[in-house]
Parts: sequence; C-alpha cells; structure tokens
Amino acid sequence: MVVKDNLRTPIVCVMGHVDHGKTSLLDMIRGSAVVSGEAGAITQHIGATEVPISAIVEKCGNPGLLDKFMVPGLLFIDTPGHHAFTTLRSRGGALADLAVVIVDINEGFKPQTIESLNILQQHKTPFVVVANKIDKIHGWNPQKGAPFMTSYNKQSEHVRGSLDTKFYEVVGELYSNGFSSDRYDRVNDFQHNIGVIPISAITGEGIPDLLMVLLGLAQRFLESNLHYNAEGPGVGTVLEVKEERGLGTTLDLILYDGVLKKGDTIVVGCLGEPIQTKVRAILKPRALSEINVEDKFKQVSKVTAAVGVKISAPHLDGALSGGSVRVATAETLDAVVEEVRNEVEDVQIDTDQSGITIKADTIGSLEALVNELKKEDIPIRKADVGDISNRDIMEAFAIEDPFHSVIVGFNVNILPDAKEKVRSTGVKVFMNDVIYRLIDDYRDWVKEQRAISEKAVSETIVKPAMFTIMPDCVFRQSKPAVVGVRVIGGTIKTKVDVTTGDGTVVGIVKGLQSRGENVSVATIGMEVAMSIDGPTVGRQINEGDVLYANIPERHAKILEHELYDSLSADELEALDSFLDIKRRDNPFWAK
Repeated sequence: MVVKDNLRTPIVCVMGHVDHGKTSLLDMIRGSAVVSGEAGAITQHIGATEVPISAIVEKCGNPGLLDKFMVPGLLFIDTPGHHAFTTLRSRGGALADLAVVIVDINEGFKPQTIESLNILQQHKTPFVVVANKIDKIHGWNPQKGAPFMTSYNKQSEHVRGSLDTKFYEVVGELYSNGFSSDRYDRVNDFQHNIGVIPISAITGEGIPDLLMVLLGLAQRFLESNLHYNAEGPGVGTVLEVKEERGLGTTLDLILYDGVLKKGDTIVVGCLGEPIQTKVRAILKPRALSEINVEDKFKQVSKVTAAVGVKISAPHLDGALSGGSVRVATAETLDAVVEEVRNEVEDVQIDTDQSGITIKADTIGSLEALVNELKKEDIPIRKADVGDISNRDIMEAFAIEDPFHSVIVGFNVNILPDAKEKVRSTGVKVFMNDVIYRLIDDYRDWVKEQRAISEKAVSETIVKPAMFTIMPDCVFRQSKPAVVGVRVIGGTIKTKVDVTTGDGTVVGIVKGLQSRGENVSVATIGMEVAMSIDGPTVGRQINEGDVLYANIPERHAKILEHELYDSLSADELEALDSFLDIKRRDNPFWAK
C-alpha cells in the first residue's frame, strides 16, 4: 500500500439544491462503508465523515486498487451546501479540495445548483456533478449498490432512452452555464471536461463510480496540495461556533494541517483582536457502535490533519465562522497573532461612501455576497458578519438615499430587539439563503420603487409636447384663439403654457376637443381643436407654426436627469427640441 504518511485526506464538499439528496448521498456513503465490513474504520467527525481508502476499494469490488492510490481516503463535509464551502477558508481561498454538485436528474438545475457552480468557478475548485435519483425514472429496475454501467445495462431500452434524455438535459444546462461536460466514463481530461455521474443515493447505484472518480481527481490534481506537516503546529478553520451544555462556547473546526493537542495555546480569528486561549478539551463523536452512550462526545488528547473536531476552551465568544485557528508556542505567539489578524483584515471588505448594508453568517459567505453585488454594481456601505442588530437598523435608517436605507442578510436572523426597530423605522430588510435571490429581490424592489416615484413625479410635472397648427384650421382668431393642431411629439394637456419656436410664451391651453368631445390630453398623431388663451392668429402665432408645451426649468431638470430613460422616443425628441430652443441664449438652462 503506497499511502504516504504526510499526505492528508482530501476534503470533499457536497453542494447543490436543498432537496436534491445531499444528506441521502452522505448517508449512503457512510452506510456503504459500514455495510462493506469497515465499521471500525469509518470515522464520524464533527461536521465531517472520513471514508478510508480500504472501505472505498472494497465498495468498488476491487481490492487490487489499494496499491494504486496514495491518498488515505476522503473526508466528506457534512454541513449543508455551499454554506460549508464558503465557510471553509484557508489563506483567503477555499479549503475544500474537491466538490460534488448534486442535481436531481428529474428536476434539473435550481438556483442553489447554479450558485454552487458560480462559487466553484470563482475559487477554481475541481468538481464533479452527480445526477441523482435515477431510481425515480419510470420503470427503473434497481440494482442495489451496483456501479452505474452494471445497472444501466440491466435496464430496458425504453428506460435507458429515458435516462439518456434527462442526462443530456443536465449536460445542456451545464453548457449554458459555461461548462463542457459528459458522462464520467467518456471523459478523458477531467481538467477541461466536467464528469457527470448518474447515481441513486437511495439504492447506492453509481456510488462506487463517484468514489473512484473523486479518488482519481485527488490523485491526479491535488497531490502537491495534500502534503501536511505531520508534527507541525495545527492550522484549521472554524466551521461553526456553538453553545454546548456543560461546555459553554465551543468551536467545530476542520484541522487541515499539522497537529492539535489538549493544552495547546491557540489563536482564533474574530472581528476584533484575535482570541488567545488554551485548549481545554478536544472532542470527537463516539463511534457508531457507541451511539447509546449518554455522553455523545469522547475526549482525545491529540488529533492530526485532516480531521473535524470540536474544541472547548475559555473566551471563545466572538470567534468567527470561517476564521482561522492556529496553534502557537511562547516563541511564535506574537507572529501567529499577527498572521491571524492579517487574515481577518484581508477580508475586511472595501466599502463605498454610500450604499446598502450587508450581513452574512460567515466571512466566506460575506466575500461571496460582496463579489456578486460588485458584479451588479450595487454599492456597499457596510459589510459585516453576524445577525442583524438594532445598531444596523439605526445606521441604515440614518441614510438619506431611500435605495440605500436597506439591509441585505445572507443566512442570518434579525435579533429580537431589532425586529421592533424594523417595524418602527420602515428600513427595508431582505433575507435569504441563496445569494442571487437576494440580489434579484433587491433589484426588483428598486425597480418597483423607482417606477412608483417616477409615476408620482411625472404626474406633477409638465411633460414635453410639440404640435403644429394645421392649414385652413383657424376657427377663431383670438380671445381665445381656436385652431386645429396635430401633435407631432409627446403629450399636450390643458392648463399648460404654450411657447413658440423662439422660446416666447404666448398663452395657455384652455381646452382640447376631439370629434366634438372635450378631452384633457392629446398624444402623438392626434388631430384636435385647441383653444389657446392669449395669442392672436396672424400676429403671435400662424398656420404651419410648430409650438411647444412650455416646461418650467425645474421640471426640465427632472425630465433630463431623472426621468429621461422612462420617456418615449417622441417625448425625447420634443424635449430635446425644447431644450435646444432654451439653451440658444443660455447654455446652462436647466443643467
């Protein structure tokens, strides 16, 4: 057996939509290792499940493979979805070595599937796609625990055709998201093509293929990344900060390098000064056979990477999910504190002078959220980790721009005292556990609010209008003048001042008639009788003249700077013509 002593177990994160079978897949992987007679070897970690190489090769039915692989097994992260992926960070990058994106072959891609792909692409993490629930295909004949091809070949032609159709829909969706892919057994180069593995997490079909492909990927692309210092000081990342009865605040962490011992001094990342404390206890879950023991954890004195453990220590309040945990000695303490401080500062987000407030559950999630908001050019005034507090609400309330008096929360709660403040201040709060849903909700709301305020504004301001007096349509010369006009741009209303082509205001629209009926507005293309109080036809106005609605300067400013995009082409033409007239003598008019 060629397992190298200092080659750590690759860390595998399972991602995808909430109902597509992540938990079932992990349960099946755990169960399959137990069923294959490796009950003693399978290790249940905190937040992770370690499947040793011996269990995998036995599951694959070929013990000869044991000498082919150097990695000691696979460490699957149990925490749901991309939450674990973004939380597990190492030196500003993703800690997961490999990822499995799970998709229901019958339902196809969902928002969380696409988000998982985006995050993996951002971090350049190798991954495979698992097309789950093949057992749900109509007429499927299950072959418990069999490799995919063995099972596939035992299906009827009709069922195989049905699976192929659904399979290529998954391949098509991957392609439309920028990934070239094919069935895993047809992929020669996993660096340029994504392997898609059809499986059933319930019957175990295809699970051997998944484990083999993951081992192959780890061996091929990751070997240089998997070396760890077998005797060096431990380095890990916090998966979760939890209150445990009798233990106080504890950390669930993944140790990915070196050794961690009871009594070690550790430095833990937090938003303020790094926490310095001593490990009081290292806790691991009891083996499956000991599940009836009342105490669910057993204490160990030492662990070596890669492993998931819970640690108990004083002063852990304020520890940051996604933050570092580093072992320090008396000689290295100052340097390690500085290193942990810098790691947290590196992710302090560059913020804008004005913008929205964002909160996320971990620094990894915060980075992912910021990344997506920046892509959408949404400014961020404050970015922070933790639940939405009273102070967050009051700070957002103090912002004058209504579109920035907003809090966007990813995977967080509103603290009880802040809920009342949300009601009393009216600060808009968006919460979700899918990043791009949050962004879509915020953008839709902004669009809606803009439309409401534009409607309110546009109802009170004079709109652009351009119209011409038609030949042989002078019905009365003055007091008021009544003429036939054709609207050639915009909308003309009653009670609006009329100006000539040289900018002179000549009167006010008293009334409009169309086919003998009084109307309050006339739009482009309409021919109406217009009574204008003020001018005399033949003096101030004449047949053939082009006249304009006179727009007050303040209104013209709003039209040009705030409502310009909402105007129709003919309204824009009328506005531009009117502005040209006004700016002949004063280039800065309405600017």
